[in-house]
Amino acid sequence: MFLLSTAVQVSAVVFGMSRGVTPYISTMPYALCTMHYALLYFSPYLCYYILGDIMKTVIHPIEPVFDEDSEILILGTFPSVKSRETGFYYGHPQNRFWRVLAGVFKCETPITIEDKKRFLLDNNIALWDVIHTCEIEGSADSSIKNVVANNIDDIINNSRITKIITNGKKANELYNKYINTDIKCVCLPSTSPANAAWSLEKLIDFWSKELK
Repeated sequence: MFLLSTAVQVSAVVFGMSRGVTPYISTMPYALCTMHYALLYFSPYLCYYILGDIMKTVIHPIEPVFDEDSEILILGTFPSVKSRETGFYYGHPQNRFWRVLAGVFKCETPITIEDKKRFLLDNNIALWDVIHTCEIEGSADSSIKNVVANNIDDIINNSRITKIITNGKKANELYNKYINTDIKCVCLPSTSPANAAWSLEKLIDFWSKELK
């Protein structure tokens, strides 16, 4: 809190000086004056250490789901904060991924991780993400940078994948930039709640054309 308060005060001084307001440094005791100049000099570094952890390099923590009978590989971008907390894909309750797939295959939406894994494998679907590591702010795909992609060769070589589906435009962009294979790839509208233009019913209808 001290560092944050100091950074705010320093920012105020810098802002004031940029507006032609001279802080009363000349009337301060020498030690205090020296401290003010030191803070002015080091404030960028203080802000870096205070705020620098907003953008974190994160390693993908979830194993891919597939077996030798998998025929379609669905790739997202990177697990959200909620997915990383729950330990499985599309863990945020507002993400419509599991409801979309349940609607496509006309069954109950799987709830537990084991149910979700079995549901995918029973329908010959493999699931993973494009990114292995990246810097990301929270769950915002728009903040992603310094990407290292996952190697999907193990999935391709040990299954019957004939189609790859990317969940949303960002996943498709990253796939084309960092992976790209000779296998047919189809970009489908994102199941994210941020894609509010697509209703659940519309998503189910559109995804059904590629999954069945």
